[in-house]
Amino acid sequence: MCGFTGFFSDNAGSFGLDTLERMAGAIAHRGPDDQGLWLDAEAGIALGHRRLAIVDLSRAGHQPMQSDSGRYVFVFNGEIYNHATMRAEIEARGSAPTWRGHSDTETLLAGFELWGVVETLGRAIGMFAFALFDRKLQTLTLGRDRLGEKPIYYGWSKGVFLFGSELKALRCHPAFSGEINRNALATFLKYQYVPGPESIYSGIRKLQPGCVLTLSLAQKEPVIETYWSAIKQAQAGVKNRFSGTPDEAVDALESLLGDAIGQQMMADVPVGAFLSGGIDSSTVVALMQKRSARPVRSFAIGFDVPGFNEAIYAREVAQHLGTEHTELYVTPQAALELVPRLPEFYDEPFADSSQIPTYLVSQLARQQVTVSLSGDAGDELFAGYNTYAMAERFERIAASMPGFFRQFIAGGMDALGEPLATGAGRPALARQMRLAAHVLRGGGLSERADRLQTHWQRGEGLVLGVPHALAPFDLATAEFANFTTAEKLMARDLVHYLPDDILVKLDRASMAVALESRVPMLDHRVVEFAWSLPMALKRREGQTKWVLRQVLYRHVPRAMIDRPKKGFSVPIAAWLRGPLKEWAADLLDAKRLEAEGFLNPLMISTAWNEHISGRVDRHNDLWSVLMFQQWLRRSADQRLV
Repeated sequence: MCGFTGFFSDNAGSFGLDTLERMAGAIAHRGPDDQGLWLDAEAGIALGHRRLAIVDLSRAGHQPMQSDSGRYVFVFNGEIYNHATMRAEIEARGSAPTWRGHSDTETLLAGFELWGVVETLGRAIGMFAFALFDRKLQTLTLGRDRLGEKPIYYGWSKGVFLFGSELKALRCHPAFSGEINRNALATFLKYQYVPGPESIYSGIRKLQPGCVLTLSLAQKEPVIETYWSAIKQAQAGVKNRFSGTPDEAVDALESLLGDAIGQQMMADVPVGAFLSGGIDSSTVVALMQKRSARPVRSFAIGFDVPGFNEAIYAREVAQHLGTEHTELYVTPQAALELVPRLPEFYDEPFADSSQIPTYLVSQLARQQVTVSLSGDAGDELFAGYNTYAMAERFERIAASMPGFFRQFIAGGMDALGEPLATGAGRPALARQMRLAAHVLRGGGLSERADRLQTHWQRGEGLVLGVPHALAPFDLATAEFANFTTAEKLMARDLVHYLPDDILVKLDRASMAVALESRVPMLDHRVVEFAWSLPMALKRREGQTKWVLRQVLYRHVPRAMIDRPKKGFSVPIAAWLRGPLKEWAADLLDAKRLEAEGFLNPLMISTAWNEHISGRVDRHNDLWSVLMFQQWLRRSADQRLV
């Protein structure tokens, strides 16, 4: 795991190694073990790298790395789990270089020489982002893994093509302009994250998962090629369904997931796992322990707040599996002290409040290990979110009602839902009522799904100069014709919510403490198999994630697992009325908002007053605004905007 950055321009030499070193230094947290800088002024290219040594800890893994022929220069962030197999294939072809070490970086370079970039990536199993300079063709290629586990930003600014693992590296270049993208800001306030390919800065974009980008100084318009498409793989799975028995499906999933976990346990440094006690993380840890000769190191954090603590469940699972378990109960004060620092880690506005426990458990794990496996993606792949089933149920109900009656009932549910969500109300019931209201209001599935995932309802005009946020992901196209309603929502999450929220949260939180996080369920073979499974094997006998549960039940008693889903959350609503009130009030001050000129002061003041009075729970709306405001304050302090 590492971080990289660089620039490409006709006058790269004029910026020099000093600029490149500042850029690389800005992401030193991603790679505290080593730094490498390489600049070819004549070719106009500069590559910088920070290394967190995981495989081949020697100098043989140093980057930027040149290929054996000298044609390619390469910086790489991530891991290729099957690189030993790829090496064997290269050697069998008689095309192996004189290996300098056993790093996956060197293996990829040899693959590029033999097969080319796209074919090499097709053979690779792993998570990655990279920049590759071809000295023969004078081209720069950027690439990203299939599901978007590793980040990469890029864009032209004042005649310089900038790229890197995090925005903070790009901001260190003198050519970086830093103009805020108001459309992206509006979308952020809607979803609590900035969906790709946009970024919070105008002209700077995110390379989408499964893509490679190529450009040269002669051909400055990037050419983007998709080498693996999540949507096409989902389509293929829906078209070619798994036809075996339920037991055969469980066997196949355990075998595939076990192989992925076995590969991801390989490292030359200590490896552990996050354990919440839920289905996903418990399955990962159980299959890790099955493959380990010693107790797996597992980590959990808890909060001494009723309704927000799952550490007790993690402890039960850990004791049953025999892991070497470490837990930390976080005081509210420790969590609160972290809040103003969040923009340092997340780099662009990000408001999924589980960012707090994700950072804290990463910090805990880093005290003992350098790599930690995570159970993320189980919900998106195996229909774990209750909204998938509820959406289908409410659609069936709505279809039997006259239109005027649906609108009447929807209004009533909205009116009842807000009081239920406040104070000591019933937020789960409130969410169900909100979902029912969205379905009853009608419109296409895209619109209904978008209303459900919109955090700031009726947010038109919230961002000054932007009438409304960007259009939703379209589920009405022909490519989703054979999908069920639940599968359409899952596909939306696979390409929208998963890479831009879940994986951003995990990557930035873990890399902030120089911890490599790995997600076995996003091995593309597991993803492809999951999409081939009919919904009857994902929701069965009144349970979500049925097939995944059956794998887990082979290792952990059902009684430890079958309980209501809570999620990885913190009591933001109460904190905003209590210990965070002064901090929030300062950031939401109407005069401050008016002077900054981005957000509508009246709308925000109304939401703030409703929340602190206890009349309505507006913490989701306000948290997004607060994360932008804190990010803006930090950026202004550093003269970045």
